[in-house]
Amino acid sequence: MFIAMTPEHIREILDAVSKGEQNVDSAYEELKNLPFADLGFAKIDTHRQMRTGYPEVIFCEGKTVEQVKDIICQMYQTGNNILATRVSDAQWQAISSLYPEAEYDEKSRTIAIRRNAVELTATYISVVTAGTADIPVAEEAAVTAELFGNRVERFYDVGVAGIHRLYSYLEQIRSAKVIVVVAGMEGALPSVIGGLVDKPVIAVPTSIGYGANFNGLAALLTMLNSCSAGISVVNIDNGFGAGYFASLINKS
Repeated sequence: MFIAMTPEHIREILDAVSKGEQNVDSAYEELKNLPFADLGFAKIDTHRQMRTGYPEVIFCEGKTVEQVKDIICQMYQTGNNILATRVSDAQWQAISSLYPEAEYDEKSRTIAIRRNAVELTATYISVVTAGTADIPVAEEAAVTAELFGNRVERFYDVGVAGIHRLYSYLEQIRSAKVIVVVAGMEGALPSVIGGLVDKPVIAVPTSIGYGANFNGLAALLTMLNSCSAGISVVNIDNGFGAGYFASLINKS
Protein backbone atom coordinates (compact mmCIF):
# COMPACT_ATOMS: atom_id res chain seq x y z
CA MET A 1 0.00 0.00 0.00
CA PHE A 2 1.32 3.46 -0.90
CA ILE A 3 1.48 5.90 1.99
CA ALA A 4 1.89 9.57 1.10
CA MET A 5 4.48 11.43 3.18
CA THR A 6 3.96 14.88 4.59
CA PRO A 7 6.79 17.46 4.50
CA GLU A 8 7.04 17.05 8.28
CA HIS A 9 7.63 13.31 7.89
CA ILE A 10 10.34 13.94 5.32
CA ARG A 11 12.08 16.40 7.64
CA GLU A 12 11.92 13.85 10.46
CA ILE A 13 13.68 11.27 8.30
CA LEU A 14 16.40 13.72 7.25
CA ASP A 15 16.89 14.92 10.84
CA ALA A 16 17.21 11.32 12.03
CA VAL A 17 19.94 10.68 9.43
CA SER A 18 21.84 13.84 10.37
CA LYS A 19 21.73 12.84 14.06
CA GLY A 20 22.85 9.29 13.34
CA GLU A 21 19.53 7.85 14.52
CA GLN A 22 18.76 6.35 11.09
CA ASN A 23 21.17 5.04 8.48
CA VAL A 24 21.24 6.32 4.91
CA ASP A 25 20.07 3.04 3.36
CA SER A 26 16.88 2.85 5.39
CA ALA A 27 16.16 6.54 4.75
CA TYR A 28 16.59 5.95 1.03
CA GLU A 29 14.07 3.09 1.16
CA GLU A 30 11.51 5.38 2.75
CA LEU A 31 12.16 8.41 0.57
CA LYS A 32 12.05 6.56 -2.73
CA ASN A 33 8.27 6.33 -2.32
CA LEU A 34 7.78 10.03 -1.85
CA PRO A 35 4.40 11.30 -2.99
CA PHE A 36 3.78 12.51 -6.50
CA ALA A 37 3.22 16.14 -7.46
CA ASP A 38 -0.51 16.57 -8.00
CA LEU A 39 -1.33 19.06 -10.78
CA GLY A 40 -5.00 18.10 -10.82
CA PHE A 41 -5.00 16.89 -14.43
CA ALA A 42 -1.73 14.97 -13.93
CA LYS A 43 0.16 13.38 -11.08
CA ILE A 44 3.90 13.68 -11.67
CA ASP A 45 5.98 10.80 -10.36
CA THR A 46 8.93 12.95 -9.34
CA HIS A 47 10.92 10.13 -7.74
CA ARG A 48 10.64 7.49 -10.43
CA GLN A 49 14.34 7.81 -11.20
CA MET A 50 15.17 6.97 -7.58
CA ARG A 51 13.07 3.80 -7.75
CA THR A 52 13.66 2.57 -11.31
CA GLY A 53 16.82 4.32 -12.51
CA TYR A 54 15.02 6.43 -15.13
CA PRO A 55 12.81 9.53 -14.75
CA GLU A 56 9.21 9.68 -15.88
CA VAL A 57 8.84 10.43 -19.60
CA ILE A 58 6.08 12.70 -20.92
CA PHE A 59 3.77 11.31 -23.63
CA CYS A 60 2.50 14.54 -25.21
CA GLU A 61 -0.02 13.20 -27.71
CA GLY A 62 -3.56 14.00 -26.52
CA LYS A 63 -2.38 16.65 -24.05
CA THR A 64 -2.98 20.36 -24.49
CA VAL A 65 -0.14 22.83 -24.86
CA GLU A 66 -0.81 24.20 -21.36
CA GLN A 67 -0.82 20.74 -19.84
CA VAL A 68 2.53 19.87 -21.41
CA LYS A 69 3.98 23.20 -20.25
CA ASP A 70 2.80 22.67 -16.68
CA ILE A 71 4.13 19.11 -16.57
CA ILE A 72 7.55 20.07 -17.88
CA CYS A 73 7.76 23.03 -15.49
CA GLN A 74 7.06 20.70 -12.59
CA MET A 75 9.55 18.07 -13.76
CA TYR A 76 12.21 20.72 -14.36
CA GLN A 77 12.27 21.38 -10.62
CA THR A 78 13.52 17.83 -9.93
CA GLY A 79 16.81 18.54 -11.69
CA ASN A 80 16.56 15.36 -13.76
CA ASN A 81 16.93 15.12 -17.51
CA ILE A 82 13.56 15.44 -19.25
CA LEU A 83 12.27 13.54 -22.26
CA ALA A 84 8.96 14.26 -23.99
CA THR A 85 7.66 12.11 -26.86
CA ARG A 86 5.06 12.60 -29.63
CA VAL A 87 5.44 16.36 -29.44
CA SER A 88 3.34 18.62 -31.69
CA ASP A 89 4.68 21.79 -33.32
CA ALA A 90 2.55 23.94 -31.03
CA GLN A 91 3.82 22.14 -27.93
CA TRP A 92 7.42 22.52 -29.09
CA GLN A 93 7.01 26.24 -29.72
CA ALA A 94 5.65 26.73 -26.22
CA ILE A 95 8.43 24.73 -24.53
CA SER A 96 11.24 26.30 -26.56
CA SER A 97 10.11 29.76 -25.42
CA LEU A 98 10.32 28.66 -21.78
CA TYR A 99 13.50 26.60 -21.95
CA PRO A 100 16.01 27.73 -24.61
CA GLU A 101 18.22 24.74 -23.80
CA ALA A 102 15.48 22.31 -24.90
CA GLU A 103 16.40 20.20 -27.94
CA TYR A 104 13.78 19.17 -30.48
CA ASP A 105 14.31 16.21 -32.79
CA GLU A 106 11.97 16.64 -35.73
CA LYS A 107 12.22 13.05 -36.98
CA SER A 108 11.33 11.42 -33.69
CA ARG A 109 9.10 14.27 -32.46
CA THR A 110 10.90 14.31 -29.12
CA ILE A 111 12.06 17.06 -26.79
CA ALA A 112 15.11 16.54 -24.58
CA ILE A 113 16.14 18.88 -21.78
CA ARG A 114 19.53 17.79 -20.49
CA ARG A 115 20.00 18.91 -16.88
CA ASN A 116 22.82 16.48 -16.09
CA ALA A 117 25.71 15.14 -18.13
CA VAL A 118 25.34 11.42 -18.84
CA GLU A 119 28.32 9.14 -19.38
CA LEU A 120 27.65 6.86 -22.33
CA THR A 121 28.06 3.11 -22.04
CA ALA A 122 31.05 1.30 -23.55
CA THR A 123 28.70 -1.22 -25.15
CA TYR A 124 26.17 -0.03 -27.68
CA ILE A 125 22.66 -0.61 -28.97
CA SER A 126 22.08 -1.26 -32.66
CA VAL A 127 18.94 0.39 -34.01
CA VAL A 128 17.96 -1.10 -37.37
CA THR A 129 15.11 -0.26 -39.74
CA ALA A 130 13.65 -2.16 -42.64
CA GLY A 131 12.84 1.00 -44.59
CA THR A 132 13.30 4.75 -44.60
CA ALA A 133 9.65 5.26 -43.62
CA ASP A 134 10.37 3.44 -40.32
CA ILE A 135 13.02 5.96 -39.27
CA PRO A 136 10.75 8.22 -37.11
CA VAL A 137 9.91 5.27 -34.83
CA ALA A 138 13.54 4.14 -34.81
CA GLU A 139 14.69 7.62 -33.89
CA GLU A 140 12.28 7.67 -30.95
CA ALA A 141 14.02 4.52 -29.72
CA ALA A 142 17.49 5.89 -30.40
CA VAL A 143 16.90 9.29 -28.76
CA THR A 144 15.39 7.59 -25.70
CA ALA A 145 18.34 5.23 -25.34
CA GLU A 146 20.88 8.02 -25.78
CA LEU A 147 19.24 10.27 -23.17
CA PHE A 148 19.41 7.33 -20.76
CA GLY A 149 23.17 7.07 -21.26
CA ASN A 150 23.62 4.53 -24.05
CA ARG A 151 25.76 4.56 -27.15
CA VAL A 152 23.58 3.94 -30.21
CA GLU A 153 24.59 2.87 -33.71
CA ARG A 154 22.02 3.34 -36.48
CA PHE A 155 21.54 1.06 -39.51
CA TYR A 156 18.65 2.27 -41.63
CA ASP A 157 16.90 0.95 -44.75
CA VAL A 158 18.31 -2.59 -44.74
CA GLY A 159 15.04 -4.55 -45.10
CA VAL A 160 14.37 -7.91 -46.68
CA ALA A 161 13.45 -6.50 -50.11
CA GLY A 162 17.20 -6.03 -50.59
CA ILE A 163 18.69 -8.44 -48.08
CA HIS A 164 22.25 -7.85 -49.36
CA ARG A 165 22.10 -4.41 -47.71
CA LEU A 166 21.75 -6.06 -44.30
CA TYR A 167 24.79 -8.28 -44.80
CA SER A 168 26.94 -5.22 -45.48
CA TYR A 169 26.43 -4.13 -41.85
CA LEU A 170 25.86 -7.45 -40.14
CA GLU A 171 29.11 -7.59 -38.15
CA GLN A 172 28.52 -4.10 -36.76
CA ILE A 173 24.89 -4.90 -35.93
CA ARG A 174 25.70 -8.15 -34.15
CA SER A 175 28.52 -6.55 -32.13
CA ALA A 176 25.96 -4.60 -30.11
CA LYS A 177 24.79 -5.83 -26.71
CA VAL A 178 21.14 -5.57 -27.80
CA ILE A 179 19.47 -4.88 -31.15
CA VAL A 180 16.30 -2.88 -31.83
CA VAL A 181 14.72 -3.80 -35.17
CA VAL A 182 11.98 -1.56 -36.56
CA ALA A 183 9.84 -2.72 -39.49
CA GLY A 184 6.47 -2.15 -41.10
CA MET A 185 4.82 -3.90 -44.08
CA GLU A 186 4.93 -7.62 -43.18
CA GLY A 187 7.50 -7.07 -40.41
CA ALA A 188 9.92 -9.83 -41.44
CA LEU A 189 13.24 -8.18 -40.60
CA PRO A 190 13.38 -9.01 -36.84
CA SER A 191 13.01 -12.74 -37.63
CA VAL A 192 15.84 -12.56 -40.16
CA ILE A 193 18.16 -10.74 -37.78
CA GLY A 194 17.12 -12.97 -34.87
CA GLY A 195 18.39 -15.96 -36.82
CA LEU A 196 21.78 -14.34 -37.47
CA VAL A 197 22.81 -12.94 -34.08
CA ASP A 198 23.44 -14.16 -30.54
CA LYS A 199 22.07 -11.01 -28.88
CA PRO A 200 18.57 -10.06 -27.68
CA VAL A 201 16.40 -8.54 -30.41
CA ILE A 202 13.63 -6.06 -29.61
CA ALA A 203 11.15 -6.00 -32.48
CA VAL A 204 9.13 -2.85 -33.16
CA PRO A 205 6.24 -3.10 -35.64
CA THR A 206 5.31 0.14 -37.37
CA SER A 207 2.06 1.28 -38.91
CA ILE A 208 3.82 1.75 -42.26
CA GLY A 209 2.33 -0.39 -45.05
CA TYR A 210 -0.44 -0.85 -47.56
CA GLY A 211 -4.05 -1.76 -46.73
CA ALA A 212 -3.60 -5.33 -45.54
CA ASN A 213 -0.92 -4.17 -43.16
CA PHE A 214 -3.88 -2.98 -41.03
CA ASN A 215 -1.92 -0.03 -39.57
CA GLY A 216 0.80 -2.27 -38.20
CA LEU A 217 -1.27 -5.22 -37.01
CA ALA A 218 0.15 -7.50 -39.72
CA ALA A 219 3.71 -6.64 -38.74
CA LEU A 220 2.89 -7.09 -35.05
CA LEU A 221 1.47 -10.57 -35.62
CA THR A 222 4.46 -11.57 -37.77
CA MET A 223 6.84 -10.56 -35.01
CA LEU A 224 4.82 -12.27 -32.29
CA ASN A 225 4.79 -15.46 -34.37
CA SER A 226 8.51 -15.38 -35.18
CA CYS A 227 10.26 -18.74 -35.10
CA SER A 228 13.58 -17.04 -34.29
CA ALA A 229 14.41 -17.35 -30.60
CA GLY A 230 15.53 -14.37 -28.53
CA ILE A 231 13.00 -11.86 -29.86
CA SER A 232 10.74 -9.68 -27.71
CA VAL A 233 8.06 -7.45 -29.23
CA VAL A 234 6.77 -4.04 -28.20
CA ASN A 235 3.57 -2.38 -29.39
CA ILE A 236 3.00 -0.79 -32.79
CA ASP A 237 5.10 2.37 -33.29
CA ASN A 238 6.39 2.14 -29.71
CA GLY A 239 9.93 3.35 -30.27
CA PHE A 240 10.10 4.74 -26.75
CA GLY A 241 9.30 1.34 -25.20
CA ALA A 242 11.96 -0.32 -27.32
CA GLY A 243 14.60 2.26 -26.41
CA TYR A 244 13.75 1.97 -22.71
CA PHE A 245 13.91 -1.84 -22.75
CA ALA A 246 17.15 -1.81 -24.76
CA SER A 247 18.69 0.55 -22.21
CA LEU A 248 17.82 -1.82 -19.36
CA ILE A 249 19.52 -4.68 -21.21
CA ASN A 250 22.56 -2.65 -22.29
CA LYS A 251 23.20 -1.43 -18.77
CA SER A 252 22.70 -4.78 -17.07
